[in-house]
Amino acid sequence: MNRIDKKFEALKGGGRKALITFITAGDPDIETTYDIVLTLEEAGADIIELGIPYSDPLADGPTIQASSQRALNKGVKIPDIMKIVEKIRLKSDIPLVYLVYYNSIFKYGIQKFLKESKDAGIDGLIIPDLPIEERKDILEEVDKYDIYLIPLVAPTSKERIKLITENGKGFVYCVSITGVTGAREDIETDIEEYMKMVSQYTNMPKAIGFGISTPEMAKKLKDFSDGIIVGSALVERIAKGYNKSEMLQEVKSFVSSLKEVL
Repeated sequence: MNRIDKKFEALKGGGRKALITFITAGDPDIETTYDIVLTLEEAGADIIELGIPYSDPLADGPTIQASSQRALNKGVKIPDIMKIVEKIRLKSDIPLVYLVYYNSIFKYGIQKFLKESKDAGIDGLIIPDLPIEERKDILEEVDKYDIYLIPLVAPTSKERIKLITENGKGFVYCVSITGVTGAREDIETDIEEYMKMVSQYTNMPKAIGFGISTPEMAKKLKDFSDGIIVGSALVERIAKGYNKSEMLQEVKSFVSSLKEVL
């Protein structure tokens, strides 16, 4: 069984919701990514998304775009990220997911990327720029490696939710708003209605992401989903210019405060 399935099964058995955290691999540097992942797990993260830096991340707001650029400026490349995942796997069995733009996979070579991801210990992929109409080729390949292609839906997806989710696995990434990623003070979408709509089309666990920046917001949204995804608010803390130990402590404290409400 894929680690993502095991995690959601265990959480459901304990009446808890998943805390899914996002960081950009290689920000502020590739070795610190290793320390951040282990800190996130220690603080209570259940699943970790590792963003593969990309020069034109269309779905991301300024915070994650900047983190991607910092990693690229450090010369971080896909093989470096694969190696750090291998190193993480020597210490941790936490589910790990790549958030990666399709052009990065295509240029690297689909087979090569998937084989190395599997060998390193990756459990799933989120590909924000992959249209339904173009995912047939990669769907056939991910199944060979038991890597889950995690579907993304948005409030505007409506009747397309059935098509988007029917071949997905792991969980449904439910984008809470229209627009790009970024910490927000409030989410105006009618989340209850939105989650009911998604549930009409799939029984997969549903996780809400985009804009969640505080424990209060996580607490407010948790009853409508199986998990909460936090990215920009975490990346902001990593970027604040603390020394490494202070940054890791800040990350740990923030993630622990989110976990407490879930």
